[in-house]
Amino acid sequence: MKQRNLFCMMCVIATLALACSGKKQEAHEHDTAADEWKEMDDFHMLMAEAFHPYKDSANLAPAKEKAEALATGAEQWKNAPLPEKVNNDEVKAALGQLATDATAFAATVKEGDDKAIGESLNKIHDEFHHIQEMWYGGHGHEHEHQH
Repeated sequence: MKQRNLFCMMCVIATLALACSGKKQEAHEHDTAADEWKEMDDFHMLMAEAFHPYKDSANLAPAKEKAEALATGAEQWKNAPLPEKVNNDEVKAALGQLATDATAFAATVKEGDDKAIGESLNKIHDEFHHIQEMWYGGHGHEHEHQH
């Protein structure tokens, strides 16, 4: 009888432990989703590939190659639904400006003036980081790269 009660108690404890761990997992998945902004991450990858060779060694070739992709990516980002925490007029305006300036960057690349290309690339890079700071709240985000 004691073994049966002990077995039943262990089953109840195991069931409760599994139920609680499932809720923690669901909560964690929800928190992770709230901390993601796919369009920002996608644009960040393009920006890093375009900007860092220029920043690190004045190599504009990757930025020139990615100019149209940056313009397209910025436009897609602007038109995508915004996560709740950044669904406001300031972010919408910043995304609109980034899309406009990324399109201007692509046009500047076609003109071929390296000084103007570098200035335009720096401008959209700074705008991207401004939006990123609004997402991260201006703190708590460490870049993997230095600017």
